[in-house]
Amino acid sequence: MRTDAVRGHLDGLLLAALEAGPLHGYAIITTVQERSNGALELRKGTIYPALNRLERLGLLRSAWQAEGERRRRCYELTDAGRRTLADERTAWREFTAAIGSVLDPALREAT
Repeated sequence: MRTDAVRGHLDGLLLAALEAGPLHGYAIITTVQERSNGALELRKGTIYPALNRLERLGLLRSAWQAEGERRRRCYELTDAGRRTLADERTAWREFTAAIGSVLDPALREAT
């Protein structure tokens, strides 16, 4: 899938990946890839700046955690992040309905 197609939805993807609980960066990448059946492959160079920005905005918090001998920064949603995720989902549904009604006029006639 084209990177530019994902770019406008990256925040929502990251927030959704973290909804079930804290994850480190690679686990976030894996979660998005698995949920999309391999269609979405996020790169480290893309997600870490976004995670840092979401943390600065108060939508995420992070902490270092040890996994074996390795330390990883784990991210989790804040209450503001959960509210933003709900807003992202609403906006996504409205967007896909609008685009769908243009690309597939039969959808518009069904409503």
